Amino acid sequence: MHIKVVLSAWLLLASGGLVFAQSLYKYRGADGEWIYSDRPPDDGTSVEIRQLETARQDSALSVTHEITGRTAVLTAHNQYFAPVELVITIQRIRGLQYPDPDSELRWVVPPRSDLELMGLELMEDAAAPFLEYQYQYLAGEPNARHQPQHAYRAPFAIASSYPVSQAYPEVSTHNAPDSYYAVDLAMPIGTDVVAARGGIVFDVASSNFRGGLDAERDGPAANVVRIVHDDGTYALYAHLNTNSIRVRPGDRVERGEYIADSGNTGFSSGPHLHFAVMRNVGLRIESLPFEFMGANATAVVPAAGMTLTAY
Repeated sequence: MHIKVVLSAWLLLASGGLVFAQSLYKYRGADGEWIYSDRPPDDGTSVEIRQLETARQDSALSVTHEITGRTAVLTAHNQYFAPVELVITIQRIRGLQYPDPDSELRWVVPPRSDLELMGLELMEDAAAPFLEYQYQYLAGEPNARHQPQHAYRAPFAIASSYPVSQAYPEVSTHNAPDSYYAVDLAMPIGTDVVAARGGIVFDVASSNFRGGLDAERDGPAANVVRIVHDDGTYALYAHLNTNSIRVRPGDRVERGEYIADSGNTGFSSGPHLHFAVMRNVGLRIESLPFEFMGANATAVVPAAGMTLTAY
């Protein structure tokens, strides 16, 4: 007896297992200096080309099935260090009892766990049982409530100051729900980036090296760290410098702990740190308004053009 399962997984949060190939071009400049770039020279100079892999560290969710007696059992396997919302849509089914039509095939799979989703009974005298389904998933507790105990710490060294180049409502590239309330901080490449709030690291991309203004081409090439907070929301630190990330999925980090260096990777017009607080609102990412800690524990609402100081 065999069940055919055809999976079409839509991964809404890019994760481990996805590999992006990058070409690194090495050649001599006009003064004989070595130049390393993601683009070849315009003058046809002889170049050395290296192919780089830039996979995220392994973490993903999968769905498997097995026959137990006369029941087809579907199980989710969550490798993230964060809860994951999962929705299954049955495309075609034959020879198996269809799930209760009133039940929503939606689950929250706890971090680093396996969860039995459902059992479909084999129908009597059914020939060649068949099941085709799709699943969608997104990391993060659905509809988490944003409840920080304190205003967020500015994500750089104490007593340092950097300008806010973009913040709600004065936005140019933050024009989607997942970035409305994101904040861009202009800072030199190599600036220490620290955790604005404690939590558990659940997603890391660390070996990208290029940046540019082509959103489709350069967007996936950002180095990032995502840290889930105790209230189910999470923070995104993006455009980090290549091979500078000092945390791994599963690490517990504290407020103010050094996690990486700032950079200029991904869809970026210049060196800066992109910081956002986000939540899953039903297989959709939504950014959230937040405040930074100011002098004497006052709350500071980030605004474009202001200079932010870490306290």
